[in-house]
Amino acid sequence: MRTFVVISDTHGRRGAIDRVRPLFAENHYIVHLGDGSADMRPVFQEYPDKTYFCCGNCDFSGYGREEFVLEAEGVRIFCCHGHRYGVKSGTDRLAARAKELDCGVALYGHTHRAAIEERDGVLLVNPGSLGSFTEPSYCYLVVHAGKSTATIVRC
Repeated sequence: MRTFVVISDTHGRRGAIDRVRPLFAENHYIVHLGDGSADMRPVFQEYPDKTYFCCGNCDFSGYGREEFVLEAEGVRIFCCHGHRYGVKSGTDRLAARAKELDCGVALYGHTHRAAIEERDGVLLVNPGSLGSFTEPSYCYLVVHAGKSTATIVRC
């Protein structure tokens, strides 16, 4: 079993990251999905082997990759910010890209709205915004033996 803390859209609000920081030590992966990727520098310094982050449409520092795939427990996980896939208008393109990459899970942000849905055999998960734009939230993702379960946690 592998566990993930998935956050997004902190937009410079490092205090929001500090609120969930105690969780980082006890989980296998820490993923930031963009718009605040530079906020993760101290986390990456502390946990370099398990911290991953994307660039979002508001990340101008060049800190992070556009998108990437993680694999754990037989589950391929596509990670991106989501703006390049038009997620504010729907998740069809995101699901298609995840399928193209043979991923059963797609993690994305950008909308600031937490969501979990299944589309065309892909589990699509948006942790919402950890910043103060909406009710702050993150995702706790568990993968085990080829299966995945996502839970949105309000904080």
